[in-house]
Amino acid sequence: MQKAAPPSLPARMTRFNLRELEVLRALVETGKTTAAAQRLGLSQPAVSRSLGQLEAQLGRQLFLREGGRLVANEEALSIAEELGPVFATLARIENRSEQTERSHSGNLRVAAPPTIGHRFMPRRVARFTRENPDLEVVFDVIASDMLVTSVAEGNVDVGITDTVAAHEGVRSETLLATHAICIMPSGHPLAEKSVIEPQDLEGEPFIALTRRHSGRAAIDRALQRAGARPKIVIETATTVSAAEFVREGLGVALMNPFPIVHQLGGSVEARPFRPEIPYRTSFITPTGRPPSAAAAAFMAMVRESLDPTPYPSADQRSVTD
Repeated sequence: MQKAAPPSLPARMTRFNLRELEVLRALVETGKTTAAAQRLGLSQPAVSRSLGQLEAQLGRQLFLREGGRLVANEEALSIAEELGPVFATLARIENRSEQTERSHSGNLRVAAPPTIGHRFMPRRVARFTRENPDLEVVFDVIASDMLVTSVAEGNVDVGITDTVAAHEGVRSETLLATHAICIMPSGHPLAEKSVIEPQDLEGEPFIALTRRHSGRAAIDRALQRAGARPKIVIETATTVSAAEFVREGLGVALMNPFPIVHQLGGSVEARPFRPEIPYRTSFITPTGRPPSAAAAAFMAMVRESLDPTPYPSADQRSVTD
């Protein structure tokens, strides 16, 4: 019997060059061709040309032009996020010549805001310190606004934050994308629903984040657009304390599931919230210099620690702690 011929490949396969992908990531993170050009050391026309070539190869638009800014659509955001591990690998290759055989030396300054700093970072920092005994690691926990400033001024080598770092002195690299969840005490009537919507929170005792918290504004907008008015019983500065107040039965709360969703315990339940409120946790590093070999290795290690299994009540990403 004659074997069937294997399916033929397309005569022309779409190929992207590294520069086009670098341009995509820079535009997603900056929103402007001028800023992307400055970051990559290119001219503005070169950035626009690379974007045009990429969109032409894909056969679809990746950005909307609004008021002088480029607004990434969902496909552009998804592509940029998937490129993270690729560029992390390239960074490790580029820095390999600077590394010792087994470990790094010198110093590394790492910082994060309280919830990430206390609930996610310690094990990663401890692991990296053990793997690099000749490296002096300084780990700081500071407020998000101070963190961005410290990175921009070069006082911190690597920051991790879920705040949008709109500062020319820092570059951002997405680590994780999530969406808001609603948490409630175990046995709460809302736990019977598979998805929580704004109208479900009308008049509901509510634990709110303080107005200076980076996540408060987006939550307020989602509730106001739906005309939902929960009853705020307490405002608090961190998602960790909000979760504890929920555990105490004071009310329900909306929050970023990263990094505490796996640490809520059996007395608190979580449900996805719709419409989606997106969060993006990113590495931030100073724009004035490339990340050191130790900084690049640390970011790669943190990224590799993310669990590929689905992230509960979020967008199919997870962490193990």
